[in-house]
Amino acid sequence: MQSVDTMTLEQKVYGMFILGYEEENPKANPLFMKTLESGLGGVIFFTRNITDKEKFKDTVKLIKENSSAHPFLSIDQEGGRVERTLNLYGGSHYLSARDAAKKGTDFVKQQTQWISQELNYFGLNMNFAPVLDVDTNPDNPVIAERSYSTSPDEVIKYGKIAIDTYKQNGIIPVGKHFPGHGATNVDSHLDMPVLDINLQELEDIHIKPFKTLVNDLPAIMVAHIHYTAFDREKVPASISKNVLHYLRNKIDFNGVIISDDMVMGGVKRFSAFEACKRGVLAGVNMFIYRNADEKTVNLIEQLIQAVKSGEIPEEKVNESIDFILNLKKVYKT
Repeated sequence: MQSVDTMTLEQKVYGMFILGYEEENPKANPLFMKTLESGLGGVIFFTRNITDKEKFKDTVKLIKENSSAHPFLSIDQEGGRVERTLNLYGGSHYLSARDAAKKGTDFVKQQTQWISQELNYFGLNMNFAPVLDVDTNPDNPVIAERSYSTSPDEVIKYGKIAIDTYKQNGIIPVGKHFPGHGATNVDSHLDMPVLDINLQELEDIHIKPFKTLVNDLPAIMVAHIHYTAFDREKVPASISKNVLHYLRNKIDFNGVIISDDMVMGGVKRFSAFEACKRGVLAGVNMFIYRNADEKTVNLIEQLIQAVKSGEIPEEKVNESIDFILNLKKVYKT
């Protein structure tokens, strides 16, 4: 098992990234394969990567064999419209969170068990689920039925079942999207939503599931949303020092903090370097980029140089690596 003391700076900075690749076969992307050798912290798989069960299983094995670290092997497999195995079944294979919740606690547990077994079969170890957003805005274009309920207590009830079931099956659940995406009317894939809700209301409704389940969650994904309760500056929560300080120190989260995909519209007002620099300084542990292209690899190299020059303190990188290695140790990745 790696330790902060034995890792090179390159391994540590690459270790803070979860990257995807465009191709079905990762060997067709030499840059992606190089990131695996450099110590990439995680891989995220999308629908485009999964066209055949056995092929995909072999792909995951290939990635493991070519990784110098033990990467998180992750996916967004929520059920409903957010499923990455659509090519295998010709459409959704699982119910959305809302529809699953309508069938009750036993069904939510059973469906989470099915998803876990599928991910285990492929060799994956992390799922960006459950969604812990409370669906309070009927006009929300991105959450809606991805949320278990309009009630925070119902979200907590079903979210806890999903979290426990994933963990029992050796899958790392990642609760999302802190501090709550359910009240927005803008899709953060396209632009940065602004939520002008006071902190009390945020805590009573949107933050409540995360706070209640904080000790159950090994990892949390943070949203590209500007919350005026935390910041005057138009900065998304995903790279906000105030939001991440609240998550770490006010509700005592002790797991891995992961950004939402950093190519989304919600974070586009900053350059990739500026966004990641702000994120590292704020306390983000891992950044998701959907494609290991030249631009992304150059960004990682630029961040390595910024640490070498002192622009980014290495102790902030070391803090993140400690959280990441601890999670990998617990789940024996």
